[in-house]
Amino acid sequence: FFLDWKGSFMLGMKLDWCYKTNKRHVDISMPDYINAALTKFQHPKPPSPQHQPYPHTPPTYGARVQYTPPADTSPILSTADKTRIQQIVGVFLYYARAVDPTMLPALNELGSQQANPTARTAQLIAQFLDYAATHQDAVIRYTPSDMILHVHSDASYLSVINSRSRAAGHFFLSSAFDPKTSLTPPSNGPCLTLVKVLRNVMASATEAEMGGLFLNCQEAIPLRNALIEMGHPQPPTPVQTDNSTAHGIVTSSIRQRRSKAMDMRFHWVQDRVNQGHFIIYWRPGRLNLADYFSKHHPPSHHTEMRPKYLHMHNNLSPSHCSFTSGQGCVSPGFYSRIPFCAYVRRLLIT
Repeated sequence: FFLDWKGSFMLGMKLDWCYKTNKRHVDISMPDYINAALTKFQHPKPPSPQHQPYPHTPPTYGARVQYTPPADTSPILSTADKTRIQQIVGVFLYYARAVDPTMLPALNELGSQQANPTARTAQLIAQFLDYAATHQDAVIRYTPSDMILHVHSDASYLSVINSRSRAAGHFFLSSAFDPKTSLTPPSNGPCLTLVKVLRNVMASATEAEMGGLFLNCQEAIPLRNALIEMGHPQPPTPVQTDNSTAHGIVTSSIRQRRSKAMDMRFHWVQDRVNQGHFIIYWRPGRLNLADYFSKHHPPSHHTEMRPKYLHMHNNLSPSHCSFTSGQGCVSPGFYSRIPFCAYVRRLLIT
């Protein structure tokens, strides 16, 4: 047992602190985790860089009917191969929820196939491992903030097999924000990324968006409570959606006939808004940071979006910054707040 006065290690993650004026931040990473995992599963180095963790289905513009991908008829894998795939999903899910959320949509898809994997699943696993080998040692950077929770919510309609939809959420800590006077709050590293398949078949894109709002607001409740208990009072949490109809329903500016499932979600979210827990506001999809996690994308989009969620190595590195005695996770000052994100991420992966 030893006491780390620099606060450089927390819950399995490396914390690299910088205390320079106007450049204060902490970088959270898990060095060599990917390399060790690839060695464990004996995956060779890819012959060329892979920038797409999972294949996407290109839209057919102008077509009257958009067809679903054909059913997977490839052979079922052996028990040993099935166990290997389950181990790969588990090992990388831990890493993705800790420091690299860009892997989560692919792992969500692969996780739904791990109970009965096929030869096609093995090919998808190989592509995912190539992506992991190409993009090793991800880093999330957190900067000082007012510790106000913000949520971006999104959903992709009928994007999953068996007519299911996928909900996504991007949670981060930033400053106070008034949707009526400001476009967006200052961004920060994610403290939680939600990627879930909605169990029920949604009747419309609006119903899928309502399901996404419902799940994200439910996830936000314990985060709000944790922040309040830690001494950071929370105003109504701003929740961004890019669906104007869902926004209108929640804010009571639109009324429509609803199914029972949608009726329950509508009333739950609206009741929480009336209780002062949330403010639901609309912004266009290009400003919604949860959109990336709701569906699969081409390689060019992944390359473009990774810097929005991760700190890229070609940016300013805090390795030149010096530590001050007594600072870090144990400091009683402002920086003691930042490990909340690492703490929350660790709770969510255990």
